[in-house]
Amino acid sequence: MTINLENDTGWFQERREQLRNLGAHLHKHIKGQSHVIRRVESVLRRGELGLAHPGRPKGSFLFVGPTGVGKTEITNAFTGYLFDGAKPIRFDMSEYQNQSSVEKLIGEKVGDIGLLGRALAKEDCGTLLFDEVEKAHPLVLDLFLQILDEANITLATGERKNLSSFYVVFTSNIGASEAMRMQSAPFASIERTVLARVGQQLRPELVGRMTEKIVFARLSFEIQREICETMIAKELARLQKLGHELAVTPDDIEAILREGVHKTLGARPMRGAVERFLQDRVTSSVLDIFV
Repeated sequence: MTINLENDTGWFQERREQLRNLGAHLHKHIKGQSHVIRRVESVLRRGELGLAHPGRPKGSFLFVGPTGVGKTEITNAFTGYLFDGAKPIRFDMSEYQNQSSVEKLIGEKVGDIGLLGRALAKEDCGTLLFDEVEKAHPLVLDLFLQILDEANITLATGERKNLSSFYVVFTSNIGASEAMRMQSAPFASIERTVLARVGQQLRPELVGRMTEKIVFARLSFEIQREICETMIAKELARLQKLGHELAVTPDDIEAILREGVHKTLGARPMRGAVERFLQDRVTSSVLDIFV
């Protein structure tokens, strides 16, 4: 939904306040990526205020970096915030590596609208998320050019879907191994190296059409500690709603960190470590009561 700048209704005021608080919302959910949030926030605000080109998506992003640093998480966060709790429409490009992938997405014959067509039939706005874009077949990349250039896609049925109310996000791990090896280098150097690798592996006409190309930083131990504490708070609140009260000590946090921190997987293993630790506590408590 796009804000009409001449509208002075209560809804407009509420939406304007929501956009003012967008950065704070993203900072609450994403740690250690302030440089990312600033650029994402700018695109989203322009898109929601109707300033994006009408013949293109509201905004498009290429998020690049190691696994577990927040590329999908920030997409989930802004999509839910802007679109009433909705989730991105996600496609894993590792499943679209052969020539038939185009037909899988947009339909093989008349009467078949494909997986993308079926997803778009349910939503008229939101976010399209294409994970690991470097793995997509070249013919699939041609579809992306059409989406970014004209904000539409033609299905096998001949129906054209307008995507000008959508954000489009591509994620990639291109250059991640180089970035992990450059641990002591300034981030600007890492960023240049990763984007150079992106330019080598992805078609320049595709990359050139994306609104923002953003490299995510690897997560320091202290940032992973912040993420751990945030996850603990969320899991404690969830368990409390189920009737289970738990207290977490500093030693407990250290134990979770020892299991959850990973040099190459970022914060991805942390959620499982938090859930296992706290849920095992509940299990032990319940069994002690009833045994």
